[in-house]
Amino acid sequence: MSEPQRSEAVLTEPRGRALWIFINREARRNAINPDALAGIEAAVRATDGDPRLCAIVLTGSGREAFCAGADLSRGTGVFTEGGDETTTDFGRLARVVRGIGLPLIARVNGDCVAGGVGLMAMADLASAADHARFGLPEARVGVFPMQVLVYLRRMLHPRHLNELCLTGELINAERAREIGIANEVVPYEALDARVDGLIERLCGISPMAIKRGKYAIAALDSMAFHDALAFAETQIAVASRTADAAEGLAACNEKRPPRWAAETSQ
Repeated sequence: MSEPQRSEAVLTEPRGRALWIFINREARRNAINPDALAGIEAAVRATDGDPRLCAIVLTGSGREAFCAGADLSRGTGVFTEGGDETTTDFGRLARVVRGIGLPLIARVNGDCVAGGVGLMAMADLASAADHARFGLPEARVGVFPMQVLVYLRRMLHPRHLNELCLTGELINAERAREIGIANEVVPYEALDARVDGLIERLCGISPMAIKRGKYAIAALDSMAFHDALAFAETQIAVASRTADAAEGLAACNEKRPPRWAAETSQ
């Protein structure tokens, strides 16, 4: 991945130990169509098993919009429910993202609306520019953010979720941080530096711990208390026997930075 890869709808660019994925439709406020969703999916899939990477960044081109949702002007039906297909393009992408062991960072460079909120919510972490706005206006055009609910119902308090879904109104970036959509809000000019700093922090963490942790977080979502506790007990026993756990303990005792297995194998 030494050279950027370009397509009509998506641009990918390796930057250090992260792969940056850009929705490359600035003229359409980075609205997504099937090509864009397929391009994001292909880029995410391509990171699987690459020991050089420790993070993925998803963002939009320019500074006006992260993603304005589905491109309604083309009638793509990206978020249509109940059609002939049992799985939507968004659903396929969501399943792929959920299975990837690398952290996904949403770099919210501008407005994040409708399906854009869904893409942002797929991410493990979100850094937003202070001029960005967030909203779920689907009800204003006669539909509802059904697939986005899968994420937001666990991310937000029901009152905040109801307000976004039922009123369709946009909120500013600081309000998005307050209710738990964004981790942090910074001036646009500082956004890349903050994302780079976040990547640097993630690269210092055990890749195996992150991969197993993401798997556990996803699995625990659907478990009752006693099942979840038994699962967690099994997982900590497995994790404690990995090479990264042994290295982490040794590094702690020897007062040195750890050398994770993925790094030494490069």
